Amino acid sequence: MDPDLRRDIVSLGFVKNLVLENGNVSLTIELTTPACPVRDELQSLAKEAIRAMPGVGEINIEMTAQVRKREEPGDLIPGVKHAIAIASGKGGVGKSTVTINLAVALAETGARVGLMDADVYGPSIPMMMGIPDERPLTTSSKILPIERYGLKMMSLGFLLEEGQAVLWRGPMVAGTVKQLLADVDWGELDYLLVDLPPGTGDAPMSLAQLAPLTGVVIVTTPHHVAANIAGKSVHLFRRLNSPIMGVVENMAGFACPNCGEVTRIFAGMTGEELAVKIGVPFLGSVPLDPMVSKASEEGVPSILAYPDRPQAVEFRAMAGRLAAQASIIAMSRATVGV
Repeated sequence: MDPDLRRDIVSLGFVKNLVLENGNVSLTIELTTPACPVRDELQSLAKEAIRAMPGVGEINIEMTAQVRKREEPGDLIPGVKHAIAIASGKGGVGKSTVTINLAVALAETGARVGLMDADVYGPSIPMMMGIPDERPLTTSSKILPIERYGLKMMSLGFLLEEGQAVLWRGPMVAGTVKQLLADVDWGELDYLLVDLPPGTGDAPMSLAQLAPLTGVVIVTTPHHVAANIAGKSVHLFRRLNSPIMGVVENMAGFACPNCGEVTRIFAGMTGEELAVKIGVPFLGSVPLDPMVSKASEEGVPSILAYPDRPQAVEFRAMAGRLAAQASIIAMSRATVGV
């Protein structure tokens, strides 16, 4: 049984290329995401089920993945299978850091991943990825995304001169979000993560209305103010019929590098409590780690700069949970014909 989709892998169509020869069994199990957090568990359970049958000799199970594509009429990004927005109610919660590291974690599994910086007024992705001076090329009337760390990226920051301020009103912001979607040659992607500006302004509203979002991830910190304003973002996206895929808590307990003791720095509502309050999955909690900030300043995702620290372990686990939620939403839509 797939623990996320809650159906057996045969009726889900995961079992393919089944061959029985002289008692030896070989087959392929095709999952809905290369980032499946229960990949090894499913392989082990399948072997146990086959081995329990009489006369079975050798068992060979190949694990593969094929991200299921959603079909949307008039889709601005037809090659993208899942568009996922990363949002927050207020600034300063580390939303861009979470977006970058989740994107890299997904790419590490073999998924094809894009990263779109929709923070029109304060694009930070170019600097945090160590390429503030990169400028994209164009071909066939399309902008080619910048590629780094296994990601395809686009940001207004790649198109502006250093220090140039954006003085735009609502319609121009909406137009820019549309261009970042439609005028960029994203190609074939399994996941496109979109880093939104904080709040409930023009950019989040435009994205929800223009792009066929699989869903939205809410980033918060253990503060009552952050949790309260995050709740307003949830209300916005629900009004726009965009599913909330879960809550990520950033800057949680501080783990002492010497003794290992975890100290809770902020005393407000935790991400898990917020997830329960709004009735959505809790995707995970990133510990407060000075190395995360250091890596961002150096222009390297912290999951790559410090791959063995607790923050990197948690980012990888959260990426698996996020991919699982995307699969659940895709399969449920396919079932009801939406």
